[in-house]
Amino acid sequence: MKRILSYIWPQTTKVNSDYNGILEVTFINGRKILDSKNANYSFGSLQQILEIGISKIDLKNVDSILLLGLGGGSIVSSLRNKFGFNKKIIAVELDQKVIDIAQKEFFISSSDTLVIKKYDAFNFVKNSNNQYDLIIVDLFIDNQVPKQFYTEEFCNNLSNIITTKGSIIFNLGINQINKDKRNSVINYFYNKKEYKTFQYEKILGTNSLLIANKTTNKKSL
Repeated sequence: MKRILSYIWPQTTKVNSDYNGILEVTFINGRKILDSKNANYSFGSLQQILEIGISKIDLKNVDSILLLGLGGGSIVSSLRNKFGFNKKIIAVELDQKVIDIAQKEFFISSSDTLVIKKYDAFNFVKNSNNQYDLIIVDLFIDNQVPKQFYTEEFCNNLSNIITTKGSIIFNLGINQINKDKRNSVINYFYNKKEYKTFQYEKILGTNSLLIANKTTNKKSL
């Protein structure tokens, strides 16, 4: 009945999160989405944007994925159901309320192949002793990427935990916000000879993605 009613009267539940302000879970047109005040967090346009990035990666060569920013778990769902990736995913999320939403509303919870860690992403990357074949950076407070994730230190730390032929998908955020800081991330990877970099701007009219593939054959943007 709720599913049928969602096509007529969208149903919204508000959650006061630990770090992301008030989040809204809306049941609309037979599906749930997660939004912050000014942005989609999961199972909406954000999911579509990152799916475009993931489609550029040959997942047959990927054994481990580090997802920085769980949200409602839409990217985990995409990896499993759309791209058929059934190997290990480590998802890092600072906000316990967001983890709870992912589990309760979207049925995304830890399993043998999904480990959800409540941890600050900056410190997780800095202190990690493991390497990953694919790192997806999707870190937002509302519609902005926190400034520490645009820094050279963070980019250096990412580089330290990517495998020899690994890839990074970096959601740089909305195109007109923090343009100089976004460019610093782009320039960091472009100027590293071991990376082949690709930039995709205004995907679905909003966000920009950077894909950095570790390779011995560098090509320009």
